[in-house]
Amino acid sequence: MNDSLKLAQFKFNLPQELLAQHPAEFRDEARMMVLHKTTGEIEHRQVKDIIEYFDDGDLFIFNDTRVFPARLYATKEKTNARIEVFLLRELNYENRYWDVLVDPARKIRIGNKLFFADDGTIVAEVVDNTTSRGRTLRFLTDYDHDEFIEKLYALGETPLPKYIKRNYENTEEDPVKRAERDAEIRQQRAEDEERYQSIFATKVGAVAVPAACLHFSKILVKRMEIKGIDVQFLTSHMGLGNFRPVDVEDLIKHKVDSERFEIGQELTDAVDKAHAREARVCAVGTEVMRALETVVNTAGQITPTKSWTNKFIFPPYHFTVANTFFVNFYMPQSSQLLEVAAFGGFDNVMHAYNVAVREKYHFGDYGDAMLIVD
Repeated sequence: MNDSLKLAQFKFNLPQELLAQHPAEFRDEARMMVLHKTTGEIEHRQVKDIIEYFDDGDLFIFNDTRVFPARLYATKEKTNARIEVFLLRELNYENRYWDVLVDPARKIRIGNKLFFADDGTIVAEVVDNTTSRGRTLRFLTDYDHDEFIEKLYALGETPLPKYIKRNYENTEEDPVKRAERDAEIRQQRAEDEERYQSIFATKVGAVAVPAACLHFSKILVKRMEIKGIDVQFLTSHMGLGNFRPVDVEDLIKHKVDSERFEIGQELTDAVDKAHAREARVCAVGTEVMRALETVVNTAGQITPTKSWTNKFIFPPYHFTVANTFFVNFYMPQSSQLLEVAAFGGFDNVMHAYNVAVREKYHFGDYGDAMLIVD
């Protein structure tokens, strides 16, 4: 292993047509590349075949975060300019301060007011600039907190990444065609609302989906349980940093955005038991692996934790909790790709990605999957 890998080595040609715009018709029927990291052997399967690689007593760890409808549109006072507001996180429960991104940012200054609802019941005032696009908003409303959140989320859209293209405009003038177009838009919105969540999504807090979890259907999970495979969860509320490429050649200098995570006692006990019987432990998604490696001690044990992590994993790295890894196909020079390469081996993974491009696997949140085993 080369100890001084540079960012440029993680670049590969990804044709735009391989960026998945829609999920597979059925969650567990996406394509799955199986990479055997000890030999470099590659198999081409479907996600539903994953059960063949695991036995009674093995352990899967999923992320049970739920994506909230974080993308909203507001009008700026006086000018009525249309502003996209992307909710990141609630900063203060009582005063309703939120950390957001705005676009176009150059139009939004401290003191500006943004109107979200036509009836004027939800208004926000800009109280701080945080980054070039970042702002802190204080929402002004008479609703109690729970009702305010319900109303706010009702105004929002599923926060699909920008590379997934959606057009919700209806320019049809003919009444019949306009009605048909409205139906198409409703159908597309409904598909994204359902499919941009995993079946495990219960704890609200993410603005990006744990994409690897999207591939698991209720039927597949039931088949796993029947086989005796243990299914456990942690919570990692994924942020927009998941879409931000690494931008420094010297990987040691890269900083990743912090994300909230929570690991409970039940998962801790399950990992200890799996390690004791030398079973396979599969981390489903890069954010699950990051959380596990954030809390692990030198003996390979994890402890119940509720905290934040900004851990950045890149080659070379020694993993001590999970010994198998289930992931999607990620973008060139992304932090996720670097983490996968650290687990599967740089040469193995970059070769596998070249094969994936050649074989027209789909990349991104709605894309295909990779299972890395010994």
